[in-house]
Amino acid sequence: MQEIFTIVILIMSVVIHEMSHGYTALAFGDQTAKYAGRLTLNPLKHLDPIGSVIVPLILVLLPGGFVFGWAKPVPYNPNNLRNLKWGTISVASAGVLANLFLALIFGLLIRIVLSSSWAVPQSFLIITGMIVFINVLLAIFNLIPVSPLDGSKIFFSLLPDNYRYIAKFLEQYSIFVILFIIFFLWGYIQPIMFWLFKVFSGMSAFEFFNLLQII
Repeated sequence: MQEIFTIVILIMSVVIHEMSHGYTALAFGDQTAKYAGRLTLNPLKHLDPIGSVIVPLILVLLPGGFVFGWAKPVPYNPNNLRNLKWGTISVASAGVLANLFLALIFGLLIRIVLSSSWAVPQSFLIITGMIVFINVLLAIFNLIPVSPLDGSKIFFSLLPDNYRYIAKFLEQYSIFVILFIIFFLWGYIQPIMFWLFKVFSGMSAFEFFNLLQII
């Protein structure tokens, strides 16, 4: 049952992430996502069979508790944006900010419950904790400045022209850079993720994992 909740939370989180891109692009004058029918919470419009179902299902069944996935990227045409630079940065940032907003809202719910004398079922803390944890993970991962992640669009838009070779390198070898970060640098990123989880929820990652009986 926990595995099902995890996948459902992940799917809805990536759907809101992608929909935020589309609405922000619309606000800057691009209607591509609107015409593609992607300004909706209907997950069927956003699901990627591999990234939204198969990969999360495999990961949730493996030991370690690491769950990740993605939806189909919302299409948008940067040439339609009223301001190319800041429009691109805003569209890219929207998904990350949406995930952080979800983490904030559900983290506040956890804080309110933990600071009160209310008797709530353990399942409430598990589900809300999952929402916070997954959305913090999505926000942090998407900020990595490697194509096609959102962080690359932000980073490349701010990069001076004389450093464009860095963008070309990160685009050309993106898959290798992402794998290098996951396998060799994630240990440095993970403490930031755990710190944000505690900031939002008031509960340490260790306490949450104990609640899930992962460790």
